Amino acid sequence: MADRSKGVKLYGTSFNGHTSMVECALRLKGVAYEYVEEDRKNKSEALLKLNPVHKQVPVLVVDGKPIAESLIILQHIDDVWKDPPHLPEDPYKRAKVRFWADFVGKKVVPIMHTIVTLKGDEQKTAAEEFAGYLMTMEDGIREELWTGGPFVNGDNPGLLDVVMGSSYVWIKFIEAVAGVKLAKREETPLLCSFMEAFVELDAVKELMTPPEVLLQSRGNPGAKPTATSGD
Repeated sequence: MADRSKGVKLYGTSFNGHTSMVECALRLKGVAYEYVEEDRKNKSEALLKLNPVHKQVPVLVVDGKPIAESLIILQHIDDVWKDPPHLPEDPYKRAKVRFWADFVGKKVVPIMHTIVTLKGDEQKTAAEEFAGYLMTMEDGIREELWTGGPFVNGDNPGLLDVVMGSSYVWIKFIEAVAGVKLAKREETPLLCSFMEAFVELDAVKELMTPPEVLLQSRGNPGAKPTATSGD
């Protein structure tokens, strides 16, 4: 087992879905870390040096070595701290978890952002597209990954639970802002159950910012919610 006391530092921003995703993974692993809050409008020299390509948070630094991009960070965390495992042992299932995590990043999260920017029929169409993505995930996870238990990963949360579970507060936030229902239990009972179970975990509960707090932060330019971008 890797040393959980080694130097770990996370550069992130408040009200940021990608930052909270990484924090959830670290806390579920029991990894102690130092959190460094970055200013979105005035990024530190340290951040620019650690992530010169994208210049975005989150960046995880382990023993002085930086890792960028949230999904890559999640996989790195599981490689370094193996207990409890966040990825299945079976290579096929590991690949499927990575596939669906990538699907969330490339399909589900972008349409969430789009829904907020639209009105009327266009918003309704985008919400239906979002629902379709969730139903596609529901079918894929049920067929390819789930073997019973409260999480995609079984009795304990795994990487895909972290990705979807940390997105749940943003789904609720967008529902409140846009006035549309996105996660429907009658359409995706498994996904709704997984996400609801995740946000109640003691290890991550304090990271799950209530939708009403996210709504209040919309009026504060210094604390703008960012569910979709690195920062």
